[in-house]
Amino acid sequence: MRLDPVDYAVISQSLIAAAREMGAKMIRSAFSTIVREARDCSAALMDRDGNVVAQAELIPLQLGPMGTTFRPCAELFPVDTLEAGDFYINNDPFNGGQHLPDIYIFSPIFHGGRVIAFSATTAHHLDLGGGSPGLNAGATDVYQEGLRIPPSRYNLKRDWGPSGNFQRLVTANIRVPDQTIGDIDAQFAANAVGAERVGELCAKYGVDKIEAAMAELIAYSERRVRAALRAIPNGVYRGEDWVDDDGVSDAPLLVKATVTVKDDAIDIDFAGTCPQVARNLNAPFASTVSAALSCVKAVLTSPDIPFNEGVKRPIHVTAPLGSLLNPRPPAPVRARLEASYRVFNAVMKALAQAAPDRVIASGFDTTTVGCFSFLGPDGYRVYLEVFGGGYGASALGDGCDAVDSPLSNCSNTPIEAMDMEYDYIRVVEYALVPDSGGLGRHRGGLGFVRRYAVLKDGVTFALYADRFKGRPDGVFGGASGTLGRCEVLRAGRVIQLKSKDSMTLAKGDIVSLQMGGGAGYGPAAERPAALVERDLADGFVTTLKARAAE
Repeated sequence: MRLDPVDYAVISQSLIAAAREMGAKMIRSAFSTIVREARDCSAALMDRDGNVVAQAELIPLQLGPMGTTFRPCAELFPVDTLEAGDFYINNDPFNGGQHLPDIYIFSPIFHGGRVIAFSATTAHHLDLGGGSPGLNAGATDVYQEGLRIPPSRYNLKRDWGPSGNFQRLVTANIRVPDQTIGDIDAQFAANAVGAERVGELCAKYGVDKIEAAMAELIAYSERRVRAALRAIPNGVYRGEDWVDDDGVSDAPLLVKATVTVKDDAIDIDFAGTCPQVARNLNAPFASTVSAALSCVKAVLTSPDIPFNEGVKRPIHVTAPLGSLLNPRPPAPVRARLEASYRVFNAVMKALAQAAPDRVIASGFDTTTVGCFSFLGPDGYRVYLEVFGGGYGASALGDGCDAVDSPLSNCSNTPIEAMDMEYDYIRVVEYALVPDSGGLGRHRGGLGFVRRYAVLKDGVTFALYADRFKGRPDGVFGGASGTLGRCEVLRAGRVIQLKSKDSMTLAKGDIVSLQMGGGAGYGPAAERPAALVERDLADGFVTTLKARAAE
């Protein structure tokens, strides 16, 4: 059907606004700090075939492959068989999902007795069972990581709620049911908002116009991405990066990318990447695709292009089955973001050869997850937070200081929110780390440190991180960023933890988590003197380091 341009503009922006409202609803309704404060969740509207049409600007890694997570559900339970109250659910890393804490829920939107679209949400859930509360750093297969929900169809009225069999099953397998069930309820609430907004649009404009606007919004993004790719020189470009280790041996894990640009399409092949490993560093293929898409979208296209199915169509991603980036089951995958970030870095380094003025230097680009859990008389308490570090610098300016990394985009969890809910730990320091950003014409962003005092015996701490050994690389003469580290101060003795580790803590211990800084862009000698003086005045660099760059 032919759409009036004004109708299309109003409807398309209304769909985007509805997706954003879904995200806001989920965050405001959530029970856990990881969703309510850190915003580790995502929301989108999809057409009836599972193509993302519009999304909230939340977590890039969760949204890129959402259609991949949807389709196994629709294959088992065709869309036309769905009834009012039905929903799809999936967290299976080997059936379109990512890691187990990210549960995807897809709710059909009916109009005139027919499914015309889906509301879709995902959230990172604090605990889904498994070998340890919140995070099992030593898992050797996916079964030890928690409850695996295969692509399924349930009904909200029949299967959810305190007496619903599916909710009872989930509750029986998790340690913090109030928070996990509360966050799943927040997903349903957000999906309901999406359905209501699409229904209002259908009532005002008619179903045919809404479906036509969805298709055109996807086509618009595809046209814009293909136009951006045509501006890049055709060629084959290569980049590589490494995960520090697998938590068992000291051997680095190579991620290798070959990027082929041809006219208005791009092919990204990860042949040459190391084999899958026995610990949880493996990245399901959906995560690999999403990380590669995010890099291409960020570097080569305009930020005003809506991220939907159209963005994906010109980009083809492959990775060898059995590799770190496309593991065979039952590989553990909980820490898949470490390998995903090296996907982002390897593709970025390849694109630096094709579009040097548009790339950024490597940032700390690591998801550092720290999990403090405690079993008391009233059951388990689980605190988990996702930390970032310093961004890499670009041709346009310095990297951002102390923010989450590009694929995660989580917000800071305020200390006050922690103090209200967790009485077994307390933050005693939260500060930028001077001299942690790599020097350059533009400086890398600073890392930061967060220190926790342990207030009770028997607290369990689990960690996965990276860049404890391999520094972020500068570009075009910029200096490398700095490393992260984790240590426990116990009775005057410092205990160094590995980047993938766990430990039982005692009252009086101090846990220090330090995130590294991003790398620099261009030679430090070309940095304007006024910017050097500003950094010195702000305490971002010390006199000694500033002089070393002269």
